[in-house]
Amino acid sequence: MRILNIGMNHKTAPVELREKLTSDDMLDYLIKTESIKEALCLCTCNRIEAVVVTENEDDARKAIISYFCRLGGLSQDRILNFIYIFKDLDAVRHIFRVASSLDSMVIGEPQILGQIKDAYAEAVSRKTTGVILNSLMHKAFHTAKKVRTETGICESAVSVSYAAIELAKKIFDTLSGKKVLLIGAGEMSELTARHLISQGVKEVVVANRTFEKAVELSSKFGSHPISFDEIPIYLIEADIVITSTASRHYIIKREMLKGISRKRRNRPLFFIDIAVPRDVEPDVNKLDNIYLYDIDDLKSVAEMNMNQRRQEAIKAERIVEEEVLKFKRWLETLDIVPVIISLKNKTHSIIEKEIKRSESKLKDLSPEQKEAVFVLCRSIAEKLINDPIIFLKSKVGRSSLNTYLDFTRKLFNLEEQEKGELYEDSRHKFNNK
Repeated sequence: MRILNIGMNHKTAPVELREKLTSDDMLDYLIKTESIKEALCLCTCNRIEAVVVTENEDDARKAIISYFCRLGGLSQDRILNFIYIFKDLDAVRHIFRVASSLDSMVIGEPQILGQIKDAYAEAVSRKTTGVILNSLMHKAFHTAKKVRTETGICESAVSVSYAAIELAKKIFDTLSGKKVLLIGAGEMSELTARHLISQGVKEVVVANRTFEKAVELSSKFGSHPISFDEIPIYLIEADIVITSTASRHYIIKREMLKGISRKRRNRPLFFIDIAVPRDVEPDVNKLDNIYLYDIDDLKSVAEMNMNQRRQEAIKAERIVEEEVLKFKRWLETLDIVPVIISLKNKTHSIIEKEIKRSESKLKDLSPEQKEAVFVLCRSIAEKLINDPIIFLKSKVGRSSLNTYLDFTRKLFNLEEQEKGELYEDSRHKFNNK
């Protein structure tokens, strides 16, 4: 069995092509392909990937690429310019890196792990996964958790809006219960406000030159709009002021804030000016208990944090490699699973036959005594085959393994089964552990 990962992402293909490949029937198509035994599809705004387990790599690869060509409306030669193909351990490594957000547009972003979990849940619900993909995905989740726990890859803000929240936290310690005044109703103001609300701020008040837009935006947060003339009043109450207007002149001037500290009882006031040109006069920052950050300040913080994430990504890559090696060892054990299952099945079959043959001699025993005899026989048999099983496990990863597997089959006269039946039996045994 081979693991195959074929897909495209924001690095290899334009969004116009990625959009075409987003389809609800991809999973159905893959699992109906005869050479594909297990399948999972990951479709997000930044990537489309098919992850499959196959016994015929060439057929599976051709089937997936053909599907991409049909949806994308491109020839095979053209589509190959936009896709990547990973096999076996390279495919494992890629999935672990994706789950750990090392392959994302923004390193460390948390959304991708949830998207992978959703894709896996969909595959499980439709019964398109088996022993290999089940193990692969659980190991991917484990790796992602380990990366987040043992590195700081997700800790630092790397967007202007997140950087603003990070700075606000440093000043206020906690944002719970704080009041926010939004000046301007643009996209950046809304995004920053949403981040603040997620941190538990108490209230958001919206001011905009066009009052209708203030009404529209305030309705999204369950707050209320105010006119521009009311801004000085709300500066007394607000803890955080976010400004993002198209004004060519300062909206908040130092003169406006003189004496406000006394009215506010020396409570700190935090300005986030993300407008270009700026909305807040720079000299405001010289006033007591007033903190002003413009978009350049926030960008420098975001870039510094992005550099920190890149450093943490080095540690994360090492964790991924460690987990890939562990998964490699697990994959190698699959070679011995059919033999071990056959060995155990044969011993259980022998016990049942011999117990049945001895029924006349055991007829005077109580049900409890008969069960004790059966348990004793099973215990003896399992102990007899335990050493051969341990010996086979010790040869995993060595070139001599196949020789010992063949020898075991001959020594115990194990019946040969079809490759597909062995695989299905193995999958059943693992899934019911």
